[in-house]
Amino acid sequence: MAGSSFGSLFQVTNFGESHGPAIGCVIDGCPPGLALSEADIQPELDRRRPGTSRHVTQRNEPDQVRILSGVYEGLTTGTPICLLIENTDQRSKDYGNLLDTFRPGHADYSYWRKYGLRDPRGGGRSSARLTAPMVAAGAVARKWLREHHGTQFRGCMTQLGPVAIAFEGWEHVHHNPFFAANTSQIAELEAYMDQLRRDGDSIGARIRVEATGVPVGLGEPLFDKLDADIAYALMGINAVKGVEIGAGFGCVTQRGSEHGDALTPEGFASNNAGGVLGGISTGQDLVAEIAIKPTSSIRVPKPSIDRAGQPNAVETFGRHDPCVGIRATPIAEAMLALVVMDHVLRHRAQCGDVQLDQPPIPGARA
Repeated sequence: MAGSSFGSLFQVTNFGESHGPAIGCVIDGCPPGLALSEADIQPELDRRRPGTSRHVTQRNEPDQVRILSGVYEGLTTGTPICLLIENTDQRSKDYGNLLDTFRPGHADYSYWRKYGLRDPRGGGRSSARLTAPMVAAGAVARKWLREHHGTQFRGCMTQLGPVAIAFEGWEHVHHNPFFAANTSQIAELEAYMDQLRRDGDSIGARIRVEATGVPVGLGEPLFDKLDADIAYALMGINAVKGVEIGAGFGCVTQRGSEHGDALTPEGFASNNAGGVLGGISTGQDLVAEIAIKPTSSIRVPKPSIDRAGQPNAVETFGRHDPCVGIRATPIAEAMLALVVMDHVLRHRAQCGDVQLDQPPIPGARA
């Protein structure tokens, strides 16, 4: 299927279906000599995997990753790395009533019109399960970037439906099921999700993702802007309907005297640009936010039609996330890491010999 590969020099080709025997990816272009094992990848998959709390789908997939190629005696060889994740807890019978009808909000109708057939089991290729291989690939990129540039990635949920989540500290993210940088509102979020599940309905979310320690100079001035590629990657995540870079849509109400990030001998005075100017990284933190739509698979009956164009009602059974945004934070981090990794290699290939007498301003990475 066209559109299954991402990146140019660090390219990831995603394969598999939600209810097939396995999913995975092939990474082509990883530099040789990186110490890599399944233990480097598994923690990121564990953060994303289903069944980790009562607020997400109860599909119980261990998401154990296997490295099939591209690593010899613990080091990457520079050849394609194949990562495999077996599907072990499929319940395809849950989708038996959907072969001849279309779920509102899903890709059922558009897939059928494009290909003339579709895999109704869990959405096939359109399933959010296919984000797992990207998280695995992102773990490889994250390790290389951390070791070679000190680049780190982090993210958090900033809004769950109508509930805005106050930022209280990054240390809280790993201690609650919502990836919230917050401790005082967790009970409120729990109660909200419990009621949503009783209603048989779903809700959307807003996620913030950042990269710190980003080298200066990544990206191109026109069609390969770093921020454009970040938006492209984040929009490729299932259910994402909006992306903001830096101040995002907030810049509409800012004056130029406020929005422009002043440069001082001590560094940038603000980061409304989100770490990118003219499509090129400034060395500040990359900052983006994504808006995630409500899960389309819900128990509330919704009007639809069948393949003959006759009206019917769809009630989706099976195991689904009432809010897919709850597990989206590690996915967004991974996609941001893949963009940065690809651009670091592209910048090294084109501008590796560029030397400046003036060092970067404080806070920027060379």
